[in-house]
Amino acid sequence: MSSSSKTKNHILLLYDRPQEPSFAVKGDKNSVFKVPNNYLPDRYKPIGVTLANRFGAEAEEEIDVKNISLPNLGEITSLGRHENFSLFIPKHRRLAGKLINIFLGMRTVDDLLAVCVYARDNVNPYMFNYCLSVCLLHRQDTRDLDVPSIIHSFPDKYIDSSVFVRAREETSIVPEESRTPIVIPRDYTASDLEEEHRVAYFREDLGINLHHWHWHLVYPFEGAREVVEKNRRGELFYYMHQQVIARYNAERLCNHLRRVERLINLREPIKEAYFPKLDSLVSSRSYPSRVANQVITNINRELDQIQVDIDDMERWRDRIYSAIQQGYVQTESGQQVTLTENEGIDILGNIIESSILSPNQTFYGDYHNIGHIMISYIHDPDHRHLESFGVIGDSTTAMRDPVFYRWHAHIDDIFQEFKATIPSYPVDQLAYQGVTVTSVEVQSQGTQKNRLNTYWQQSDLNLSRGLDFQPRGPVFVRFTHLQHQEFNYRIIVNNQGSARMGTCRIFLAPKFDERGNQLLFRDQKNLFIELDKFSVNLTSGQNTIIRSSTQSSVTIPFDRTFRDWDSSRPQGGDELAQFNFCGCGWPQHMLIPKGTPEGFNCQLFVMISNYANDHIEQDITGTCNDAYSFCGLKDRLYPDRRSMGYPFDRTPRAGVRTLQEFLTPNMRVQDISIFFSNRTVRPRSNNTSNSNNRNQ
Repeated sequence: MSSSSKTKNHILLLYDRPQEPSFAVKGDKNSVFKVPNNYLPDRYKPIGVTLANRFGAEAEEEIDVKNISLPNLGEITSLGRHENFSLFIPKHRRLAGKLINIFLGMRTVDDLLAVCVYARDNVNPYMFNYCLSVCLLHRQDTRDLDVPSIIHSFPDKYIDSSVFVRAREETSIVPEESRTPIVIPRDYTASDLEEEHRVAYFREDLGINLHHWHWHLVYPFEGAREVVEKNRRGELFYYMHQQVIARYNAERLCNHLRRVERLINLREPIKEAYFPKLDSLVSSRSYPSRVANQVITNINRELDQIQVDIDDMERWRDRIYSAIQQGYVQTESGQQVTLTENEGIDILGNIIESSILSPNQTFYGDYHNIGHIMISYIHDPDHRHLESFGVIGDSTTAMRDPVFYRWHAHIDDIFQEFKATIPSYPVDQLAYQGVTVTSVEVQSQGTQKNRLNTYWQQSDLNLSRGLDFQPRGPVFVRFTHLQHQEFNYRIIVNNQGSARMGTCRIFLAPKFDERGNQLLFRDQKNLFIELDKFSVNLTSGQNTIIRSSTQSSVTIPFDRTFRDWDSSRPQGGDELAQFNFCGCGWPQHMLIPKGTPEGFNCQLFVMISNYANDHIEQDITGTCNDAYSFCGLKDRLYPDRRSMGYPFDRTPRAGVRTLQEFLTPNMRVQDISIFFSNRTVRPRSNNTSNSNNRNQ
C-alpha cells in the first residue's frame, strides 16, 4: 500500500470513538497518532509528553502527523464541544461551511490528516464528523475512502438511551466471546394509547433516518459552491421529501389513520406530542420532549444567534406564494427569473430549502430550515431554561418526530401550488406510439400472484466504534424493523414498430381513502410512490420484462445502509468512491408499505415512456446508480430528462377524474394487495449476506 493510501486510511481512524482525544488508541490495530504538542487542546499541552509516552506504549502502530502551519479556526470553535449541532441553525451551518472549506483547501492528503487531527480535538464532535464526511465525499484524492455510517460514530442519535446503560454493564462484566445482543424493544417511545405511535416503526426506522442523514451529506447547505451546486439539486430536495410524505401517508392508511395534516398555521397548537428517549453521549443531555398542544412562539436565542418571529415566517411564505402566482422570482440585484415549466421547480427548491443557491435569501428567507428550528425550540424559545433543540432540529433525527411530516406536507403543498400553474401533460407527452403494456403482475415465491407479504425482522448491529467503554470489543444491539418478501414484476409489452428502447416506470399507490372511497386521480397522484425506473430494449412484437424488487432504482440493500468498515465494501478505486456516494438511498427493507392482515388494496402502475425523450447522453460507466431516483448520480447529470415524479407531478388534463381515465396504451394498472403478518423472523447480522442483498 502506498504512503498516500496509508495516510488516507488513517483519516478514517478519526471517526473511531469520537469522544476520546485523537492521541488515544484507535481502531483494531491499536493505532496511535503522534500528535504535535502545539495541536493539543490547552488542557493537554502541559502534559503532552506524558500522554505521548502513555498511549504510545499501548500502540501496535504509531502514525506520524505532519506539523504544518495550522489554519485559524476562529469562530468555528464557538460551538462548544459538548453542545448539539444542527444543520438547520444558520450559525451552525455557517461554521460548518467554513470548516468544510478548510478541509477542502488542504493541498495534500498529509496536510488534510494533520488539520483533521488538530480540528478533531478542538471543534464540536458532531460538526467535525459532518464536515469531514462532506470533505471526503467531495475531494478528488479521498473519494475512494469508505466514509462510515454515522450510526457507528454516534449511535446515541438512533438508539434508545437505556441501551447504553446495559451496554456499559455488558462490556465491563461479560467476556467478549460471551456477549449477547441488547434487544431494543419495538415500542419504547410511546404506548398504543398514543394514536401516532402506530406508525413509529416508520418514523423511527434506523435505515430511513440514516438515509436522511446521508442525503444531506451528499447535498450540503453550505460550503464551496462546487460542493453545493449539483445538477437539479433543488428539484431533488422537492422530490425526495415529496416521496417521503407519500410513503408516510401509505403507512398511515395501512394503520387506519388519516393522511397527514399539513402544518399550515404556525400560531395554532401542535397537537402531536413526542418523547424521543434519546440521550446525547457528547453533551450528556437528553433530547427535549414536546407535550401535546404546545404553541410555537417567536425565537430569541442569543447563544445560537437566532432571532426570528412568526411574522418573518409568514412574510417569507407569502413572498414565495406570490412568486409562484407571478411566475417569476426576484434576485438580489432586482432581476426577474422566470419559473419555467421544467426549471422552475429547481429554483423553488433552492429558495425553500434554503441553500446558498437561493437567488435571493434576503427576500425569500430561510423558510424550510427555520420552520424546523421554530418547532424544535417550542419548549424553550428564549433559552431561559438552557435547553437545546428537539429532534426535529437535527437532520439525523428529524424524521422520528410526527410533526416532521406535518411540516413537510406543508412544504410539499407549496411545491404542488407551483405544479398546478404549469400545463398538464397532453396525451402526446404521455403516450408512446405503437407501444402497449398488455399485462402486469407481481409474484412472490410460494404465494399467489399480485399479493405482497410483509412481516417484522430482527437484525443485529455492532455499535462498539462509537462507544468509549472499557474493555473494548463488540457491542451488539438487536432491533426490529419492517421487512417484505422479495418479489418479481412480470410485464408484457407489445411493440408494433421496429426495435427501440423505452423507460419502464413503476409506481404504487393506495386505491382507497380513509373512508373506503376509491381515490380520485387528483388526490391519488400525490400518493404514488416510486418503486423502480429502468431502461428496456423492446424488440418488435411481444416482450416479457422480468424485474426483481431488489433491483429498485430507489433503494440500497441492507448492508449498504448499515455498512461496517470491516465488511461488505469494495477494495478501492472508483468502485469504492461510488459505494460511498451510494450510501445515499432509501432502505430496501422499507420499499413497500406495511399492509394489513386482511390485505391493503393498492394499484400498481407501470408505464413505458419514450426513451428518446427521457435519455440524458452521458458516460455513467462504473457509476453506482442503485438509488439515483432519490440521490442522483455522483458527478453526473440526473439520468432522466423528465420532471421528477413524471407522469404524476402535474395536475391531470381536462376530463380526467380517475386513474383509468388518465391511462394511455403504454400504461397499465394492476390491483394488488399487501398482507401483513404480525410475526418476527430470526435476527440477521449486517456482516453476513442474505437474500436481500444485491451484488455491489
